[in-house]
Amino acid sequence: MTIDKHTLALISIVGSSLDVLGALYLAYDLLGGEHGPLRTLTRGVTYGALYGAGYGLLLGPVFGLVCGVAHGITLSWEYASASRGTLKLGFWHDTAMSAIRGCGFALGTAYLYGGAFGALFGALSTVGQAVAYRFGVRPTLDYRPARRPRFSRLHLIAALNRTVGYAATGYVCALVAHQRANALGVGAKAGLAIGGVTLIVGACTPLVEWNADHVPEKRMGVLGVGLILIGFALQSVQYWLALLDVSVGK
Repeated sequence: MTIDKHTLALISIVGSSLDVLGALYLAYDLLGGEHGPLRTLTRGVTYGALYGAGYGLLLGPVFGLVCGVAHGITLSWEYASASRGTLKLGFWHDTAMSAIRGCGFALGTAYLYGGAFGALFGALSTVGQAVAYRFGVRPTLDYRPARRPRFSRLHLIAALNRTVGYAATGYVCALVAHQRANALGVGAKAGLAIGGVTLIVGACTPLVEWNADHVPEKRMGVLGVGLILIGFALQSVQYWLALLDVSVGK
């Protein structure tokens, strides 16, 4: 039996990250309690995991990892600000959020289809999202926390907009990157994957937001312990492989 060294490295990185997150949750009181940054961190981890898992299943683990991180960073900031009523709308804010997610898409698609494809895809993604913000199509659209998932007409329209937009973006990027034979397939895959994940996570957003603002202190500590245990288990994989004489490939 052989395991790829990149996969093993990714497992160890995820394990180390979970250890850090677990320690932060255990330090809930030291970080300011309910008025500290952990509510924002909870959002970031949750949205990062949801988008990362969705994109990872459809477009591969590397794409899922980088785009999950980018979405977690931006969405945690925007939703936390919306929850406090301090969200400041403006050109520079919208451009910054769009650019961070665009960088995630750029890195993910560069890994899949090459540097030229990734650079153009990230640039077009940034411009497209910034324009959508200007027309009011933003993540905090129809912001209403609830105890259960909820579909809304506005979120459906936003998901359809992303499906069509990213399908066209993927097609154009494939043509520019001299991948004409696969252009239609690449565009369709990108559009359906990004649009579909957006629709599913959008439905879960009201529940995530309700839990982020109402999760009890004790549950924060339990979550921290759980994350540390999972992180320890993932970090130990490399040692178990060595103990069981499992070879690590290139």
